[in-house]
Amino acid sequence: MTHPSASLPWLLPGDDFPPLESAWGAQDPAPGLLAGGGALDVATLVNAYSHGIFPWYSGNQPILWWSPDPRMVLPTAEFRLHRSLKKTLRRFRETEGCEVRVDQDFEGVLRACAQAPRHGQSGTWIGPDMIRAYAELHRAGHAHSFETWALRNNLWNR
Repeated sequence: MTHPSASLPWLLPGDDFPPLESAWGAQDPAPGLLAGGGALDVATLVNAYSHGIFPWYSGNQPILWWSPDPRMVLPTAEFRLHRSLKKTLRRFRETEGCEVRVDQDFEGVLRACAQAPRHGQSGTWIGPDMIRAYAELHRAGHAHSFETWALRNNLWNR
């Protein structure tokens, strides 16, 4: 479905999301864009993710909500750790100074991802508002981090 950019719904905090079918289509300037505005609070994020919607915007933009079609969703209850990934994780853990941890430093992981250099990109969508929102989502028990830790400084500089 093609939508002129003026038809983008604008949400106030607490508003319901528009129907997913109203997201901009492949021929539109931003395929998958569903709405702008709203809030990055726990209730809104839980509602968004439960409907296949996620926020994604840069620091100088308003909150933008997306639901591209197709959208990859990984139901965690159906996740199976395949042999090749299991083997990779085992090798990593057997390397001196390497560990796999869960929820050890959720906010620190977000901050490290935000600061990671991106070749060909001038910035990241992981700004201070997103870090605060996802840290709050984590504290509420809805977001988790699966972390790989390299405890020696020069481990990855080989």
